Amino acid sequence: MALMAGKQGLIMGVANDRSLAWGIAKAVHAEGARLAFTYQGGALGKRVRPLAESVGSGFVVECDVADETSLDQLFTALAGQWERLDFVVHAIGATDPSALRGKYVDTTRANFLRTLDISCFSFTDLARRALPLMTAGGSLLTLTYAGSERVMPNYNVMGVAKAALEAAVRYIAAELGPKGIRVHAISPGPLATRAASGIPEFDELMDKAQSKAPSRSLVSIDDVGNATAFLALDGAKLITGSVLYIDGGYHIID
Repeated sequence: MALMAGKQGLIMGVANDRSLAWGIAKAVHAEGARLAFTYQGGALGKRVRPLAESVGSGFVVECDVADETSLDQLFTALAGQWERLDFVVHAIGATDPSALRGKYVDTTRANFLRTLDISCFSFTDLARRALPLMTAGGSLLTLTYAGSERVMPNYNVMGVAKAALEAAVRYIAAELGPKGIRVHAISPGPLATRAASGIPEFDELMDKAQSKAPSRSLVSIDDVGNATAFLALDGAKLITGSVLYIDGGYHIID
């Protein structure tokens, strides 16, 4: 029996078939979950719609997480489609690519605020908006990276944003726990995604991870998907507020 039969979830942040969000979508679909998807901009819409259709979803809505009206429209559409929401996957982050080069102290105020808004506050905003639909409890899942804990070359302001996101996960978990809602940040090891392609010298980082991780292997989107799907299962109902590393143990190595 599919372990997530009858469950319904929102997937935000699919860019293409190599996206972490897509790996998660495939895994929860394989367990029987029904899915809704968002995208931002026509180009991404053309990529996301066929992927959504391949997992039996016709619920694909454009959404800009930095736009209150757009978010209102998304959740109005969800409420009109489903009486209940069981999980949300937030795989969204953005910064000016030039801010990933040079020094963190050279980050502009405007880019800092935009990066924190899209990469961190949007998760808090989604949690608040999802709460009325999560009548049977559920899970809120976001993506982070080890650059939140230690200095990573060419990560800069995104590392600061991910640190804030992980703190938000803990606070939201504490506040929504009594309602049966679990909250987690997923921290994969380096892997080739559209987002990672904007990080300078990322190939070298992947080579280092593969050579030093205890598993001696790189993570895949399917590895991330399967582990994330576990956290959305009822069997994980007493696990919350965590940062789950899916990196072959790389995070324990100096």
